[in-house]
Amino acid sequence: MAPLAGIPSLSIVVPVYNSAATLPKLAERLHAVLTGIGLPFEVVLVEDGSRDESFEAIVALARTRPWLRGFRLLRNFGQHNALLCGIRQARNAVIVTLDDDLQNPPEEIPRLLAKLEEGFDVVYGTPEHEQHGLLRDLASRITKLTLQKAMGADTARQVSAYRAFRTELRDAFADFGGHLVSIDVLLTWGTARFAALRVKHAPRAEGRSNYTVYMLVTHALNMLTGFGTFPLQLASLTGFAFMLFGLAVFAYVLVSYAVRGSPVAGFPFLASIIAVFSGAQLFAIGIIGEYLARVHFRIMDRPTYVVRATTEAGAAGGSVAGGSAVR
Repeated sequence: MAPLAGIPSLSIVVPVYNSAATLPKLAERLHAVLTGIGLPFEVVLVEDGSRDESFEAIVALARTRPWLRGFRLLRNFGQHNALLCGIRQARNAVIVTLDDDLQNPPEEIPRLLAKLEEGFDVVYGTPEHEQHGLLRDLASRITKLTLQKAMGADTARQVSAYRAFRTELRDAFADFGGHLVSIDVLLTWGTARFAALRVKHAPRAEGRSNYTVYMLVTHALNMLTGFGTFPLQLASLTGFAFMLFGLAVFAYVLVSYAVRGSPVAGFPFLASIIAVFSGAQLFAIGIIGEYLARVHFRIMDRPTYVVRATTEAGAAGGSVAGGSAVR
């Protein structure tokens, strides 16, 4: 491929969860692609509390591959938390993130880098055809609509786990702490120059997706309340709308009394109005409660992730015990 003059070096960051079977093939394909690009590179694998032998597979790979580094988290913190760990450990000028299940073909990396060189800071590899079920695809679309609100960028509808971005962007969220993490929102803190291109999306090679519909919806709600004020604005608009509705009802009562000479008939009308306004109040209180919960967890200072152990490239033993908590 043509030389990438504006990209001096590469770091590939991969969050790993229950992927012991796919890691050797992923490492092999990454090595073939990255050596073909001809730039200095490293691969950072972050094992996120897997229930299989994923970290042992990372240790075995690191023994014979000096370009591969591994980190093991103390427990499962979540995909974006694991990504944040890997991003902070990256040593090179450009970072590419992708999944561990081979659905993001490493062979598409040169295309992402070429697009990045056109003057963008972040490039997403949007799947041409997502290889998921109907409910999962629907949940993904809902999540992306939510992400668009949190990011404030139209590119949010094209986000994916396959990204290439300039490492300098992490300076914008160097002091970020808290257990709720969205890498895509954090990237908007450093730039507004986003782009996306269509890439291949392969069927999952092994096992099943670790992201359920419930997890995607929960992630969407966390992004809305953790990185934006749209729900609070919605509560305010709801309150304003029902205030206008209340004034209209009051006007109706006055006009009815003036025309008929008697008040509006009784209990059903009054009960309906009370139920409507009570529902609106509970809705607003619920939204405020969600924000208070975020403040509560932030005050608790729960760590973003905790590193249990690392594998240093080419180390004979493969791992060095650690225990650093990052907030």
